[in-house]
Formats: sequence, C-alpha cells, structure tokens
Amino acid sequence: MKHWWKILGAVLVLYALIAGLLIPLKPGILEVAPERTQWGNTISLQIKAYNSHFQEAKELKAWLKLDSTHFVPTSHIKVLSNTRLTADFRLPIHQMEEQSKELTLILDNEIDGYSLLPGAIQVTLSDSTISRGFLWSNDLGRIHEPQGLTFPYRNILYETIRNLFYHVPLWFAMLILLFISMIYSGLYLKSMNTKYDHAALALTQIGILYGILGLITGAIWARWTWGDWWSFDVKQNMSAIAMLIYLAYFVLRSSFEDDEVKARVSSVYNIFAFTTLIPLLFVIPRLYDSLHPGNGGNPGLGGEDLDNTMRMVFYPAIIGFTLLGAWLANLAYRYLRLEEKHLEE
Repeated sequence: MKHWWKILGAVLVLYALIAGLLIPLKPGILEVAPERTQWGNTISLQIKAYNSHFQEAKELKAWLKLDSTHFVPTSHIKVLSNTRLTADFRLPIHQMEEQSKELTLILDNEIDGYSLLPGAIQVTLSDSTISRGFLWSNDLGRIHEPQGLTFPYRNILYETIRNLFYHVPLWFAMLILLFISMIYSGLYLKSMNTKYDHAALALTQIGILYGILGLITGAIWARWTWGDWWSFDVKQNMSAIAMLIYLAYFVLRSSFEDDEVKARVSSVYNIFAFTTLIPLLFVIPRLYDSLHPGNGGNPGLGGEDLDNTMRMVFYPAIIGFTLLGAWLANLAYRYLRLEEKHLEE
C-alpha cells in the first residue's frame, strides 16, 4: 500500500489530539497560605490543590522539606473538600547563617500520589528565640505514585501544558518541510527542472501554514501563562520576522511574469530564507532574556516536565504533523503540475 504514510500521519495527528486532550493532569498544589512564618512556630497552612481527591483518600500525609535530610511532618490534617485542606506543622529552631529559608510542601495519598510545591513558605529567624523547638525528621517514609496515566502538573502551565503537543510539533514539522523545500530549490538551480520548483513552492506553502498556526497556538499559550497574547518577547519577535521573510517569498514570485526567471530568483531567495531561520529562531533568542522556555537562560521543558507519558504523545505528534504536512504539500504539488499542464495545452 503506497499511501501508508498518509494514513499513518492522519492517525498520529488524531491520536495526539485525542490523547493530548483526554489524559488527565497529575494532581498538584495551587496555593498555600500563609506564605511566611518564623522558626520555632506552629503554623496552620491553608492548602488548595488541583485535581485531588482528599475526601476519598485514607492515607493523607504532608511534610515541609528543607533539604534531602530535613523534613517536618504534619501534626494534624483537616480535610475541607476534595481540593482543600489545612495542615498544621510545628517548626524546629533551625541554626543557620541565612536570614530566611524556603521550604517545599509535599502532599501524599494513595489515590493522587505525591505533589510538590517548591518554595511554598518562607521561614525567617525570630528576634526573640524561644527556648524549646521541635525536632527534624530525616525520612519521608513511603510515598505513593499517581494512579493511571497522567501528565505532570506544573504551576503557571496547568492545563495549558497540553499545548506542547500542538504548538511545538507544528514548529518542528515546519522546519522539516522548509528544509526539504530548500533542498528542492537547490535541485532546481542545478537542473532547471520545473518540477523541483513546484515541489519547493508546495512545501513552502504548507510550511508557512504550519508556521502561522505555530504563532497562533503560541499566542494562545502566552495569553494564559505570560498574561498577554503578544508580549514582544524576543522569541515571538524573531518568529514573526521569520514568517515575514517567508511571506516575502510569495510576493517575490508574483513579481515576475517569466516563469524561468520567477523560478530561478525564488529558488535563490528560498535558500536565503531558510538560512535566516538559524539565527532568528536559535541564536538571537539565546542572547537575550526571554520568557520562552529554552531561551535567554530560561530552561526548556525537560526531566519530569517532559516525562514518559508526555513523550508517548509528543513524539508521535511531531511525526504525525510532519507526515500530514507532506501529504498536503503533495496535493499542492500535484495541483501546480496540473495547472502547468493546463497552461501548456
């Protein structure tokens, strides 16, 4: 079956759409109040969680973590709802040079597994140190893993982490299509065979379609994580400039009536346009502060952010969008060839 790759592309994109939207997020911690206290105090934390099942759980536990060997277990937990509870902690007197330390909150139960909130509360030295404190614990004991397939929960991202399966694969597929388009432009300049020019044009059309969709999905993501559709971040600006350079490719083609001149000039420009993607998308954004992951010292998604469950959807999405783009480019190429044949007749 010679069209197997088209079917595979459609199936993988459909799989990414369904799995990316339906697999639930791992429970996580949304808010903690109060956010500050002092060493030696007893504090009652008001905790709001996401996608949790506190009322159904039988083994609710909580800790405040200083480092890998210093933990404070909760002395009392009161469940208010499936997503809200209060947890009391008796903090020890901690001898340290720094004026303040941030503690990580850890929640655990047999249904949700464990959840972390780094820097949940800030603990400072007391001006009037009390004579008696509480002791540290050096062991968490047994903690649970979440049940079933779940995507990692990350503050700020929340449910928008699913956009990783659409925004990023669209850009990956765009780069692959535009790279192949550049190769076809080079083949045209070498052979002057119009079929290579048509292939380059078709691939560029679909590549730019993917690029525009990537900008749109990126703007939606930015609205919910950065607070604005377009914050003029260096990555956003450079991506928009890259798209404008490629849009000029189509303006350039329409400027010539002679087909041979059009194809030759467009091929040269197409090669130039792809070479601009390297500095615009990969070099310049790394030289400046950027909100975008992977640029300007802001680390990209990795580790648990892109865990094995997300990889099960992310990599098939890249393959699926690439194959789907190749299919669409093939249709555009066949249309261009038929149009040329019709004009010759």
